[in-house]
Amino acid sequence: MPVKNRFAELHDDITAWRRDLHEHPEILFETHRTSATVAEKLRAFGCDEVVEGIGRTGVVGVIKGKSTASGKVIGLRADMDALPIHEQTGVEYASKTPNAMHACGHDGHTAMLLGAAQYLAETRNFDGTAVVIFQPAEEGGGGGREMCEDGMMDRWNIQEVYGMHNWPGVPTGKFGIRSGPFFAATDLLDIEIEGLGGHAAKPNETIDTTVVAAHIVTALQTIASRNADPVGSIVVSITSFETSSKAFNVIPQRVNMLGTVRTLSNELRDLAEKRVVEICEGIANTFGATARVNYKRNYPVMVNHDEQTEFAAEVARSVSGDCDEAPLVMGGEDFAFMLEERPGAYILVGNGDTAAVHHPMYNFNDEAIPAGCSWWAGIVEQRMPVMN
Repeated sequence: MPVKNRFAELHDDITAWRRDLHEHPEILFETHRTSATVAEKLRAFGCDEVVEGIGRTGVVGVIKGKSTASGKVIGLRADMDALPIHEQTGVEYASKTPNAMHACGHDGHTAMLLGAAQYLAETRNFDGTAVVIFQPAEEGGGGGREMCEDGMMDRWNIQEVYGMHNWPGVPTGKFGIRSGPFFAATDLLDIEIEGLGGHAAKPNETIDTTVVAAHIVTALQTIASRNADPVGSIVVSITSFETSSKAFNVIPQRVNMLGTVRTLSNELRDLAEKRVVEICEGIANTFGATARVNYKRNYPVMVNHDEQTEFAAEVARSVSGDCDEAPLVMGGEDFAFMLEERPGAYILVGNGDTAAVHHPMYNFNDEAIPAGCSWWAGIVEQRMPVMN
């Protein structure tokens, strides 16, 4: 099953949908226009059921095959939200919203799944039910978790679930996937150091929070270099350092730091949380200061299931001729919540030689649309074939 001819015919339409979404980006759960557009199109395609408001602003469409005797139900998920970045691409359909843009290609994901939904609703050449899932708030808001907590999996009896993301630097339309842990757990750090502020000329009369915090920043790096197994994957990054005073001659009373921890196993995640707290509190105590650590577990490790990963790779090979083993990714992906509830797999599709995701010059490559749509359709038709 190479790229389906129908998607070549629909390419211009799907591209136009994608560019309209690109022009009107929406952040986190505020995907009101996007969600309404998706729901309108799903109804126009003739989906058997369209439900809005799942996971706040998520949309679910149901498409029944020519037969449903198999009893199988497959979920296909695309994310819809944009990022708080000012676009610099200069394309004619660039974002019309200041400080918001589709810098991760969710406009392309949404458009490709809409194209697949139109095709599946037209042909219904499968035995079972396809559930198309359009999710808000992937970029930090946990929209996948919210849709699951709304009972989506049980409500539609979804048995397997599949997701896809574009990948710059990989030839357009080529696929990559890996079984097991794939994307990292993404935990958040909020650290507050309290000392004794005072005049910068009299540091002996203070407890200098900048010195305490600087020691903490350095010591946190030993979690990866001295506490974690060297063959494991862990990142600890402090990304914000803010003092309570901005004056030249004041030693600040307080320092606030933000950061992130990325791990690919629950064991390393537990170790990281334990050591972050111990290091911050221990160093602060050494200097006579105090440390308050708010360690928030955010997205879990995204783990592809073995059987579904091999099947997803087979479908990818049938579309593009091959499917590479993808590298481990220390970025996060809240499709992890759906894969915790149901077996499934997440695949990458090449976006060509473009800027990296989350960059103001990034743009989804519309030439990837036929391959992406064909993979979605193949997941449904090959997993739930019509028996003659």
